[in-house]
Amino acid sequence: AKNQVDSEKIEVMLADAGYSMASSPESADVVMVNTCAFIEEARRESVDVILDAQASARPDAHMVVVGCMAQRFGVEVERSLPEVDAVVGLDRYIDLVPTLDRLTQWKPVSLRRRPRMDILHGTDRPDPKLPYAYVKVAEGCDKPCTFCAIPLIRGKQRSRRPSEIRREIEALADKGVREVVLVAQDLAAYGRDLQGPSSRDGAIVDLLRFVSGSVDRLRLLYLYPKEIRSSLVEEMISNPSVASYFDLSLQHASGQLLRAMKRSGDGSRHLSLIEEIRTADPKAALRSSFIIGFPGETDDDVEELGAFLESARLDWAGFFPYSAEEGTPAASLENQLPRSEIDERLRHVQGIQDEISFSSSLSMVGERIEVLVDQIEDEVAVGRSYREAPEIDGMIVLDGGQPGAWVTATVVAAVGTDLEAVVVS
Repeated sequence: AKNQVDSEKIEVMLADAGYSMASSPESADVVMVNTCAFIEEARRESVDVILDAQASARPDAHMVVVGCMAQRFGVEVERSLPEVDAVVGLDRYIDLVPTLDRLTQWKPVSLRRRPRMDILHGTDRPDPKLPYAYVKVAEGCDKPCTFCAIPLIRGKQRSRRPSEIRREIEALADKGVREVVLVAQDLAAYGRDLQGPSSRDGAIVDLLRFVSGSVDRLRLLYLYPKEIRSSLVEEMISNPSVASYFDLSLQHASGQLLRAMKRSGDGSRHLSLIEEIRTADPKAALRSSFIIGFPGETDDDVEELGAFLESARLDWAGFFPYSAEEGTPAASLENQLPRSEIDERLRHVQGIQDEISFSSSLSMVGERIEVLVDQIEDEVAVGRSYREAPEIDGMIVLDGGQPGAWVTATVVAAVGTDLEAVVVS
């Protein structure tokens, strides 16, 4: 989601310089891939996309790689992928337009102004193709997690001004967006780096109150549990503009592993937070993500995580194999686990959660819910309620409705993690 926002800002910056979006790789003079370098699998996927894009492009098209992998492994990309004509990292986006000019040998008729880098940090966005959009409210992260390379790639946290964020949300709403998903590496810590007073409830709560009403629905992704105050829980549940959807970045339930990760808490404290949320709103939706195979993880740690999942009954959860990232403290730890062992453990906990998520979906049968119709797929309307975040959770298959419309529907069936519903109004 964060990279998608970056891609949209780059699109506007290039359009400002006179470039236009091609309809397909086959018709493009330049094919650009915005990469991720968070974990090994993300880098592998980025390389696969680069190769696939190159294979589908015209033989004379130019390939440009941008984003996190270009920032952190630019030299390696240039050496290992001769298909790539230019690699432009995050801190060199000022060179992006001149790079494209050089590759395409395009000479504009009139003098072109200097590329507007403020677009990358401002409110300009292309017209949305879906009724939801992501808005990045901060860049970078101050947390010292031993497994994470984000501070090495993106730097320290830098929060955007509330007025700028609201302008962007309002502009998206004017273009037909009905749901805005607020994202950051550490969303609940938003605003801590900004100068100026904040209420005792915290800057993220102030931001929610400030932008409420600018769009039909706000959703928050990536909440670090230590940063979640009772005031944030109360605001998310009581504010009619905010989805009662809690994306908790828990990472594990084993206290000894979390300490090795330089993260706070354990399974017991995680459950206390979940209980606080569900006491305030029994119908709140909860999601989390977990790292499997961190150095030193034992069978007992995995069983502890499995027992936690059974107790927590999260609606959604994602599991990721540990990846030893160069430059991170965890990469030099002893007791690194073989990938085969990590994969076996991942399948075990994923199996536990799959049953829980299906049970959660099954409990929705008979419920009447408000659904935002996202799009028409194969002549069938699909959408989401407050329980489903775009692209990562299940979806709701409807018997009617148009993209961008809110409909009231009754859930009639659960199919895996998806729901089927009949529109009643």
